[in-house]
Amino acid sequence: MTDFIFMVEGTSYMFVTGPEVVKTVTNEDVTKEDLGGSAVHSTRSGVSHGSFRNDVSAMRAVRRLLDFLPSSNDPTTLPEKPATDPPDRLLPALGSLVPDDPNTPYDMKDVMREVVDHGDLFEIMPDMSKNIVTAFARMEGRTVGVVGNNPTTLAGCLDIGASAKAARFVRFCDAFHIPLLTFV
Repeated sequence: MTDFIFMVEGTSYMFVTGPEVVKTVTNEDVTKEDLGGSAVHSTRSGVSHGSFRNDVSAMRAVRRLLDFLPSSNDPTTLPEKPATDPPDRLLPALGSLVPDDPNTPYDMKDVMREVVDHGDLFEIMPDMSKNIVTAFARMEGRTVGVVGNNPTTLAGCLDIGASAKAARFVRFCDAFHIPLLTFV
């Protein structure tokens, strides 16, 4: 029913039965936050696409997300900004971001930021399955979805959670005709 859910710490909760029912049925004391707060849904259940400290930061993130998204699934509505980052620019940092030793981890987000326009990467579900990165960015001013294994967590190996996170993101991009940029 919704494509993106953002939650605010301490004020956003989602559960079927509350702490009172849990106490009555299991005699276990549990808080709203532990049962269905933003941390639970942004790190474990995958319901939330982002957790924020306050309403202001959540609304800023919503605005930023909407800046990347088309107004409909019509391919002609994909947002485009003026391309001010030269596509033929040299990227010398790429030579040092990926280590020579294949057993040395590196942060794929650093590599992604080097490649996309102005290093602007808006990550979706940053606290869930950190071994894969899903984000929106721009290339030559056009919105792209970005997906890549992140060697800093589980050596970038795909597990069930990472596969589900990536598949969900790819399906969204496909539904709205957003091109994908993949990093492996």
